[in-house]
Amino acid sequence: MTSRHSASAKAITQLILTVFRLNSELVLAGDRLTKDLRLTSARWQIFGQLGSDALTASQIARNMSLNRQNVQPLVDALERDGLVEFVPNPNHRRAKLIRMTSAGRRAYHEALARQVDWSNRFADGLPAKDLVRANEVLRELVGRLQADD
Repeated sequence: MTSRHSASAKAITQLILTVFRLNSELVLAGDRLTKDLRLTSARWQIFGQLGSDALTASQIARNMSLNRQNVQPLVDALERDGLVEFVPNPNHRRAKLIRMTSAGRRAYHEALARQVDWSNRFADGLPAKDLVRANEVLRELVGRLQADD
């Protein structure tokens, strides 16, 4: 067993801590951006999975690398707010399909429009090539984590 971090191990530990902090800040920013639309960052992520498709809570959870028990309360809250509806699933009697209502689609499209404006401001002055490279590194780390599972 190695008792000392390599330079890369130290760097990745710092990167992971920064990603955790970034995630927290992004969640807060997303919540502020869409609060008046009755969307939180978590609800918005559910919408991102749905798009124009109807999916089960299990399918949404799998796409987000979560479990259904984490997703179902969010979907239930969206349904109570009239932003999604449950529809019969021809492939499974008990697992209802979830789809956006017209109010949900309006909120989602407004959130997307706001995100475009926000990301333009947020990215101002950052070289696109650096952001592309950062994304490549993060995707590589995601792949390594999945392979390590």
